[in-house]
Amino acid sequence: MGRPHGTDGGFTVSDPTERLELLDAGRAVLVGGRDMSIVARRGTAHRPIVVLEGVGDRTAAEALRGEAITVPRAVLGALDEGEFLVDDLVGCEVVDGERPVGRVLDVLLLPSADTLEVERPGGEPLLVPLVGDAVRSVDTAGARIDVDMGFLDPRT
Repeated sequence: MGRPHGTDGGFTVSDPTERLELLDAGRAVLVGGRDMSIVARRGTAHRPIVVLEGVGDRTAAEALRGEAITVPRAVLGALDEGEFLVDDLVGCEVVDGERPVGRVLDVLLLPSADTLEVERPGGEPLLVPLVGDAVRSVDTAGARIDVDMGFLDPRT
């Protein structure tokens, strides 16, 4: 959650989803692990302002600042082939065939392509664009992502 906005408990949503309907009034969300309901959404797609049930003033909104807002997974529905949730990718082992490369620390939502930030033992993090030339396969059930290091770094 971002900073409070107004006096009715509203707050700005930092880094909002492209699926803005997930922030519509009446939607169930989790905030800091607590079940809550959205009372109202206003603002713009790039800077939505949300009011939660039970958060009635600026002080209450400030107390939740920095907490993540998530929706229950069931609300998202089935993903299309080749679609993944960030939560499913973070923590995955990254390999090049059988050779270990590292572990996914984060998924960066960059303008050109979503990109895996891979922690490598004893090395700088590796950025892997989620494109077919760089990623051979993603196995979320097995928490394993196979990448082509020859494409990412021809010196390897």
